[in-house]
Order: sequence, then structure tokens, then C-alpha cells
Amino acid sequence: MNPETIYKWGTGRRFNSYSDYFRVNYGSRMQKLSIDAGFTCPNRDGTKGTGGCTYCLNKAFNPSYCIPSKTIRQQIMEGIEFHRRRYRRADAYLAYFQAYSNTYAPVEKLRDIYHEALECDGIKGLIIGTRPDCIDDKILDLLSDLGESVYVSVEYGIESCYDKSLCRINRGHNFMEAVAALESTASKGLNSGAHFIFGLPGESVDDVLKEADTISGLPLKTVKFHQLQIIKGTMMEKEFKNKPEDFVRFSLEEYVDFIVSFIERLNPELIIERFTSEVPPMFLSIEPWCGKRTDQIMQLIEKKLEEMDTWQGKHYKNSLLPTL
Repeated sequence: MNPETIYKWGTGRRFNSYSDYFRVNYGSRMQKLSIDAGFTCPNRDGTKGTGGCTYCLNKAFNPSYCIPSKTIRQQIMEGIEFHRRRYRRADAYLAYFQAYSNTYAPVEKLRDIYHEALECDGIKGLIIGTRPDCIDDKILDLLSDLGESVYVSVEYGIESCYDKSLCRINRGHNFMEAVAALESTASKGLNSGAHFIFGLPGESVDDVLKEADTISGLPLKTVKFHQLQIIKGTMMEKEFKNKPEDFVRFSLEEYVDFIVSFIERLNPELIIERFTSEVPPMFLSIEPWCGKRTDQIMQLIEKKLEEMDTWQGKHYKNSLLPTL
């Protein structure tokens, strides 16, 4: 492939990158600032169940400044300082309501919380992390109104396209509920994202690879993928110890090869935010891949794409070749 190739998403990168999307369309990097606003989930508070998802330990992925006893403004200010040290060029931010289900409250309370974030200097939009069963028309109308002046995206934890897996990990919803939530979100003109985990118990590599075809047909703007991580103190840690044969454990090389095959089949219109996730080692029951960081794994994936002269959507059924 010619080194000057520009793909249909407008860059020379071999996949439709989330960070590049904002640079191309908004003129700058948009850094997400995680916020813990003190929400819970219906499968934690007894509405649908207790204990939460079997893989979940929220503090394992919450930044240190995300403490619900702090105000949203305080978390945002501390988050900006944290990211300015790490990403010196970051000057525009998205308030990311990340912890638990961030639409799981009366719409009046949600309006106050979202407005508090948007009133902070430097905040250019909202990312609302939630579940497919924690959304309704009133909430979507609120978010649609906000989306008329700033970037707004609803990010759904879907995790798998297979109901057997969703049941096994105690999600408390099925896949068609997720599809219905995405369709409702799209009908309001809102951006929507979804999160999927690779390697859930009972799923083969072929099962997961086939999900690329299903995901490609969903009304989504962005997607997040990552490998399953076994977190200390979770129900999944116990399950893994009792039935390790039910889990696909990718080596680093196998995971890179899998990701390349997966995105070759993926709709090129979908913007990919990430392929992996990092958890502090103290939370991990098993530390994979010799402690490789997310950016190091990304480099390996991009190197493999180049070596194979392939790209996102190359084998997608409606794929268009990149333009030179």
C-alpha cells in the first residue's frame, strides 16, 4: 500500500481512531476526564440483582482523583491537573461520567449533574457511561437538548453479543435490550458508543470473531474493546480458579493477531477508541503480557497492520477500498 494512502475516515492510520476523529473534526485532542458521581446499578441495589457483574471491581479502573465525596467540579479540576502533567498538549476536555450507571437517577438530578460538569472551564462535552436498561425517552431528550450545543455521547456497556455470556456474567440484561437502547439513542440524533470484552467465559475465539459482523450492523458511532482481565476479589476470579478451561487466554502475539482479524471485518464507519485496557497490577489476579502498557500494545497492533498491508474494514461486506 502506498505510504501516502488516506483511508476513508480521513487519515493515514490503518483504523478509524477515536483520537484522530476529534483532531480532524474538532481541531484538537479531546481528553476524557473520569468522574464518579456516586451512582449505582440495578444489578447491585437489588432492583435486578446484587453483587454486580462478575468481572467488576470499580475501584480497579477509577483514577485516584475520582471520589464521589468530592464535587463534580473538584474532580474535574483535579483531573485537568492530572492530565496536563501527562498530556501537555491537552487543552479541551470531555467530562466522562464513568463509574457505574450514570443515567440511573431521576431526570431532574441528572440535569443538575450534567450542567455542573458543563459549567467547568475547558469542558467541551459529555460522555455518559450507562447500561441499556437504564435509559428512557426523558433522559434521551435531556441529552439530545444538551447535544445541540456540545458534544454528547451515550456509552453503553454491552460486553457481549451472546445472551448466554450476558447471563453468565450477571449483566441483568440481554442483547436485544442493548440493540433497542442503541436504536432509541440514534432516533434522538445522539452519538452512541459501546463497550465489549474479549475472552469472556464460555466464548471461543471464533465466537468472538463473529461478533465483528454483528457489531458492524449496530447504530453506533464509537466502540471500545479490551481483553478480559481477572480482577482480585471478583466472582470471576473464583470462576476462573474453578474452571480455567472455560476461558480463552490470549498470549500477546495471539491477541495482536486476533485484533487484526477482527477489525478487518469491522465496519470502517465505526470509530475505535481502544483495543486494550490497563488495570493497576495490585488489582490483577493474573498479570498478562509481562506488564505491557496500552500504548506498547497499540504499537504492536499498528505494526502488524502495516506488515500485513491491511486495515479496518478490508473484509467488511460493504467495505470500500481506501483512496489514494
